[in-house]
Amino acid sequence: MKSNQPQPLGSVIQGSLSEGLEVRLHSDISVEDMRVGKFLVVQGTRSRFFCLLTDVSLGTSNPRIFTHPPDPSDSFWLDILAGSDTYGTIEIAPMLMLTLTNDEKYVNDFDNIPSLNGIETELQLLPVKTIPSHFSQVYESTEKDFRSVFGWENDPHKCNFAIGQPLDMEVPVCMDLGRFVERSNGIFGKSGTGKSFLTRLLISGIIHKEAAVNLMFDMHSEYGWAAVSEGKQFSMVKGLKQLFHHRVEIYTLDAESTNRRGVPHAHELYLSYDQIEIEDLRLIARELNLSEASLDNANVLASEYGRDWIYQLLNMTNEEIQVFCNEKQGHQGSIMALQRKLKRLESLKYMRSACPHNYIKEILDLLDGGKHVVIEFGSQGNMLSYMLVTNMITRRIHNAYVKKAEKFLQTQNILDRPKQLVITIEEAHRFLDSKIVNQTIFGTIAREMRKYFVTLLIVDQRPSGIDNEVMSQVGTRITCLLNDEKDIDAIFTGVSGASGLRSVLAKLDSKQQALVLGHAVPMPVVVRTRPYDNAFYTEIGDTDWQQKSDEEVFRVAENNLSDLF
Repeated sequence: MKSNQPQPLGSVIQGSLSEGLEVRLHSDISVEDMRVGKFLVVQGTRSRFFCLLTDVSLGTSNPRIFTHPPDPSDSFWLDILAGSDTYGTIEIAPMLMLTLTNDEKYVNDFDNIPSLNGIETELQLLPVKTIPSHFSQVYESTEKDFRSVFGWENDPHKCNFAIGQPLDMEVPVCMDLGRFVERSNGIFGKSGTGKSFLTRLLISGIIHKEAAVNLMFDMHSEYGWAAVSEGKQFSMVKGLKQLFHHRVEIYTLDAESTNRRGVPHAHELYLSYDQIEIEDLRLIARELNLSEASLDNANVLASEYGRDWIYQLLNMTNEEIQVFCNEKQGHQGSIMALQRKLKRLESLKYMRSACPHNYIKEILDLLDGGKHVVIEFGSQGNMLSYMLVTNMITRRIHNAYVKKAEKFLQTQNILDRPKQLVITIEEAHRFLDSKIVNQTIFGTIAREMRKYFVTLLIVDQRPSGIDNEVMSQVGTRITCLLNDEKDIDAIFTGVSGASGLRSVLAKLDSKQQALVLGHAVPMPVVVRTRPYDNAFYTEIGDTDWQQKSDEEVFRVAENNLSDLF
């Protein structure tokens, strides 16, 4: 062993490619220093294996020790037994191999490769297709190991963004945002684990790195301007508009709520009955308690009145409905029930009988111009409004992107290439449930992936409620603590080596820890998520925007709390 190598932790004693490796710790290594999720390195003969620690256990060479255990205060016997008759073992899962391809003189001396960038010229990261031999030594990972696997944030050849740090080191773990936005992705975790902060962190990185444009449906009004911190002490965190004042636009469905919270420069957003399609109603049929018969009769009305059918229906008398049914073979009871239930739409603040200005086209023009759009719901954040508005807007934007993509494929002119769009939705299981996923635009987007340059960022605390086919298409999964077995099973849908990762996920802390795996990272890794604080604001935000004073921010916070209650 080279003198400049760190102290080995243990030796590989058995294992397999499918089940992982068992490592016996050396006598001078405390089992209490081994934490699930730790990043370790196994030095093989020709390859270096990057591994994730998945389990910790205790072993003994003689079961008679259990029948006559030494006295806990007898340090002499404890020291004699430690390392020989009693020892610690760890289970590790190999995730990547680092293999020399060009220069054989470094084959057993990885640490002396002459360039930090050697990974691009002399080293090759490979999927694990073999395992190291017996008694291969296991080491703590170094900063260079992390750089070799996850790169560095200022890499000019990649769109890397530091999402956090490993559990036991002060080195950034980077995610390739260029690969991240190519596919639909998910942020999962039970309530209170920091999903909103992770979402805000990632969207900030996408904006900062110009990886894509974003359309965010902000159900609880916490991404646009400011939000309450989740710490014990009351404080506020800045939203995307404060960080990127010139690149983010806020639209609100409830201008009164937005004004009470002191949000400046927000645009009002209105929708009209003639923009609602039958497919939009089918999505909210459960919220409105609409039957299939009512939806069938909605088609009859739409055939007669065109896009104005809802406005006409809401203003029809019982006699007019009876005459219509006699002439058009509609069902009077179903149409009257449909009218009664659609009257709930009249209470929505943002809904108009007619809307001369096309706000959806205005939003699409902003996205085409490289702006990022946050749509706030305010007091209209109920599930009926959220599902109706997100589906209406997303359906039309997706249709526009399909046309743009088809034009680009025809001309093959780079100037016609649509900007990559990421649509963020919360409570995603409501849209992607297996019963309705084929009827929603979100199911279509999730399955199409990057074909039309539109992907989803799914934020949800119940991944088990999402259709398995959709979950299998989720490229990168960032998962905070989950307790429910069904939710944990859903996270690992279509993931190889899931058995070892399950134990890692189950042992996460409830705050500021996440398991990251999938398309945008070379291997699964547990991170302490990057703080979303003043240092982050300074590093990533617009430098030419004069931020509000502390007194003004506090006033916004007070208004925000009064609005909530």
